[in-house]
Amino acid sequence: MDDATNSLGEFLRARRDLVTPEQAGIPVSGVRRVPGLRREEVAMLAGISNEYYLRLEQGRYRNPSAQVLEAVARVLRLDDESTAYLLRLGTAPTRPRRRRPPAVTVPIGVQRLVADLPLPAFVEGRYLDVLAANAPAAALSPRLVVGRNRLLDVFLDPDERDLFVDWDQATEGIVASFRQSVGTDLEDPRLIELVGQLSLSSPRFRRLWDRHDIGGRRGALLRLEHPVVGLVHLHREKLIVAEAQQLTVAIYHPAPEPADADKLRLITAAALDAAR
Repeated sequence: MDDATNSLGEFLRARRDLVTPEQAGIPVSGVRRVPGLRREEVAMLAGISNEYYLRLEQGRYRNPSAQVLEAVARVLRLDDESTAYLLRLGTAPTRPRRRRPPAVTVPIGVQRLVADLPLPAFVEGRYLDVLAANAPAAALSPRLVVGRNRLLDVFLDPDERDLFVDWDQATEGIVASFRQSVGTDLEDPRLIELVGQLSLSSPRFRRLWDRHDIGGRRGALLRLEHPVVGLVHLHREKLIVAEAQQLTVAIYHPAPEPADADKLRLITAAALDAAR
């Protein structure tokens, strides 16, 4: 398997570079040529031979055992989500399908739910495309409308970047969530297009993508600098659609401080009036 399609090896190398010898309990002396653990150190700590681990990184073992991958995951300090991703990589087909998945339709009930919510809400798909959105969402950000892509906007649109006070933290989360969403089919044509465009246009995206962080679809507390009301703290919840697991409903609601609730009401009031 060549390096271009060796997803398992790329993941292992990226995560190995992020674990320091000190974290792994290995004494350090002299100058090290690698930023993280050496291959032989991972092999020793996982209880496998150097040759076996080398073959894993080279993609020469097609179906490594779950026990071996779990041992490596412990050495690399992977959380549950990243360990599950590693196990999927270990059993992924050697020649991923090179076809574009069919278009995803948002169930009509979900569309109506989002439209009727008095809070900013939108539906995003596998590639973080906005597939449905309500008027309060567009009032929160003009990029939260059907047809936009959250990755492209967060990384490449200056106005969207300015919206996030903690932009570095937000970009870490969205790339990790994107990797979790697209799964192990890394030769998917749309995925290749998006990653290629973002890697060429955004050094920040390129660095984060190369880390191979995995993060699920989860909520967060955001600090947003809105052009109308200034700083506002909002919770963002992410709910998976039962009948279409690749779809997520994102809903924003105010933090406990009364000022944040008042600011969100100001943001959404005009949008709700216009929608009536």
